[in-house]
Amino acid sequence: MLIVRNLESYSADADLLLSIGVFDGVHAGHRAVLQKLLSQRRPGVVAGALTFDHHPQAFLHPGHAPWLLTTVEEKINLLDACGLDVLFLLPFDERIQSIPAEIFLRDLLLTRLRTKLLVVGDNWRFGRNRTGDCALAQRVFKEAGSAFEAAPLLESDGDKVSSSRIRNLIEQREFVLADKLLGSPYTLNCLVRTGDGQGHVLGFPTVNLTVPSGKLVPPAGVYAALAHHDGRDYRAAVSIGDKPTFGGSESVVEVHLLEFSRSIYGELVSVRDWRFLREQQWFASKDELAAAIRRDVEAVANA
Repeated sequence: MLIVRNLESYSADADLLLSIGVFDGVHAGHRAVLQKLLSQRRPGVVAGALTFDHHPQAFLHPGHAPWLLTTVEEKINLLDACGLDVLFLLPFDERIQSIPAEIFLRDLLLTRLRTKLLVVGDNWRFGRNRTGDCALAQRVFKEAGSAFEAAPLLESDGDKVSSSRIRNLIEQREFVLADKLLGSPYTLNCLVRTGDGQGHVLGFPTVNLTVPSGKLVPPAGVYAALAHHDGRDYRAAVSIGDKPTFGGSESVVEVHLLEFSRSIYGELVSVRDWRFLREQQWFASKDELAAAIRRDVEAVANA
């Protein structure tokens, strides 16, 4: 999949089938839209998606952007796995936000990118002050002899599949349904950093994860999960929170991998298949905490 970060560098040598969206999570609804696009691909025509390297709300409302289901790297990998030929990965900034809606359609999509089919969700809004909608796109594309399709949002259990719904499910620890709507497991892909060594003292050494900025993390608590490292899955007990027994601090994500004893600072660990075990707790002593961790690890081992 070709990744284009600057439209001026893209040479439109073939007609384009295109979808546009934030694609946070690349969930089942996104994949349904992309499948409509890919089903129309034929020799000599490329299929692509246009998205952004940061959530638009981070620009429009700084400090109030939603937590991300996928980092930009994760989003790239998931879109690549969908079978696209090209990904337009653009900054959402003043330049793109200020383009009048009709100019965005005519000059950028139809003329510059040679878009012959545009497939988007039926709630799509675009252009300066979000004045563009599917009715405008339908008219402009028809006049240009190109096709436009507004795909209804996919539904599951009577509700629409959306990134915000999936975020809420993760925040409510409804991981099975969240994974179903995503179409793949909700995963933290993180580098291992140094910790304070308390896990080792307690007899349960952990790897401490550096969570990418803006990435959604499950609520504080203790979880059973699968941790993937160097091509292998390990059962794992995961603690998320501010370590109240040790006086509280910044929230951390610590992972104890069963049947694992290596030092892997700076390496990648991926955590998925989450299952809630218990709330974060304060314990009166390290011995009480160690006993609770032992029970957590037994629960993971016997799952």
